[in-house]
Amino acid sequence: MTEAWVGAGGSALGAIMAEVERALGGGAAVVVATVVHAGAAELQVGGKLLVRRDGTSIGAIDPAIDGPVQEAALAAFDAFPRVMAQTLYVGADGRSTLRRSQARVDDAQLLLELYMAPSKLVIVGGGHVGLAIARLGELVGFTIAVLDDREEFANSERFAMADEVVRGEIGPSLDAMRIDDSCYVVLVSRGHMQDAIALRHLAERGAAYLGMIGSRRRTATVLEQMAADGVSREALARVHTPIGLDIGAETPEEIALAILAEIVLVRNGGTGRQLSKMPNRRAAERGD
Repeated sequence: MTEAWVGAGGSALGAIMAEVERALGGGAAVVVATVVHAGAAELQVGGKLLVRRDGTSIGAIDPAIDGPVQEAALAAFDAFPRVMAQTLYVGADGRSTLRRSQARVDDAQLLLELYMAPSKLVIVGGGHVGLAIARLGELVGFTIAVLDDREEFANSERFAMADEVVRGEIGPSLDAMRIDDSCYVVLVSRGHMQDAIALRHLAERGAAYLGMIGSRRRTATVLEQMAADGVSREALARVHTPIGLDIGAETPEEIALAILAEIVLVRNGGTGRQLSKMPNRRAAERGD
């Protein structure tokens, strides 16, 4: 369904801007396609089409290409690694491609932009490791939410970098928290019982990343108990445990670094390999 002329001032543009603001503020993600080059289709430069994940849309560009544009926009929601902006090349006949090498000289060009709230790092456990994760998480651009049931560990003085600090029972507090595919969740509480409670309330919530600290034997026992209690085995298979990359971490800061490295790897689609050992040495070729 397309909403063609609604919103502020009676225009689709007003409605599109309002939806973008909502997405950036924590609402559902949206993709906006904007014509930047008219091409042979003689599209109106600046024309916009907003597409939601459910396929509904606001605005229109041209009946001949709205279909291919919407298809490319929907694919952007699930692209991995996530691409926030890319160019779509569309012919007057509706043919489209994201590859510059496959585009024709007279193709129209549209900028596809994915708008969503900044990635949120949810830390269950405010101890030494949780504090170190919060500090590093802020440095790499996450918004930070911390949950602990102890007042001395869940307070704004200890977690001054956090956007949200929650003190309360783990289960109900997590149930009240927004968890979706923009969230990266780490379970680093004071004991396996608290982590197990948290996992029960998170496993099937669709977080982009869910990791649980602990030994392989202990966490395997927790996962088996969750499965026996009816939690989806498919969801449990996506839990990262033991958590983090193997960098020989020992201190809370090193453990936090190992965990954040794995989270960034998942978010950006990395390999975790040493760049100096990779055949094409990608980082060196970038000239950084």
